[in-house]
Amino acid sequence: MADAEAELRDQLLEAFEGADYPVSNQMDLVPALPNGPGTKFEAGDVSFTAMEMAAKLGGHQDFPYDSAQDLVDDVIAGLKEEGML
Repeated sequence: MADAEAELRDQLLEAFEGADYPVSNQMDLVPALPNGPGTKFEAGDVSFTAMEMAAKLGGHQDFPYDSAQDLVDDVIAGLKEEGML
């Protein structure tokens, strides 16, 4: 699963690095996503859309974020806590 985590981390960083930081909520991230809320992240047997991620991981995110790296660290931690990774 370490490979899936590394692959997801790369996909999430690529998707979110284009956001206008600092971001104060999930909606600030939508313009950076190539397919908006429908943007799909897939690695190994893990697959979810940005909308699904927002719904399941909202409680694991601590806005505002000053960088994509900080945001992705929390997303990966949330995926693990939710048993998605």
